[in-house]
Amino acid sequence: MGTLYDIPVMTLDGTETTLAPYRGQVMLIVNVASQCGFTPQYAGLERLHQELGPKGLAVLGFPCNQFGDQEPGNADEIRNFCSLTYDVTFPLFAKVEVNGAGTHPLYRQLKRERPGLLGSESIKWNFTKFLVGRDGRVLARFAPNDTPEGIRKDIERALG
Repeated sequence: MGTLYDIPVMTLDGTETTLAPYRGQVMLIVNVASQCGFTPQYAGLERLHQELGPKGLAVLGFPCNQFGDQEPGNADEIRNFCSLTYDVTFPLFAKVEVNGAGTHPLYRQLKRERPGLLGSESIKWNFTKFLVGRDGRVLARFAPNDTPEGIRKDIERALG
């Protein structure tokens, strides 16, 4: 089994890549959606990106439409919404599935390394967050209602 850095991902503009460019950084990987009660967290995620990015944090958003069809848009619609509504500048990737038979390999590995409550690997809703250390190990998993501001101390600790 390879590392998180070896897993193929696709950027929102359709470019195939991996997470290798983020090797050595702390990553906050979030399944995002534009029509969710937690969508305002985009503002806090962007603030983390702006304030802690220079210290080595990479906030990475993975749109997902598996929870109440709350991310129905195509790549252009997602990009426009994030840019115009929340001035998002952190990297966004192509839509993924985080549960079920079509689970993206990145989320399969994240969930395996850091299961949720009672050992459940299932993602419960949009804006579940995984904090990955500079060494590529998953340090923590945060619930959708854990706000970016609420987990900032954990991120700062991971940044060193």
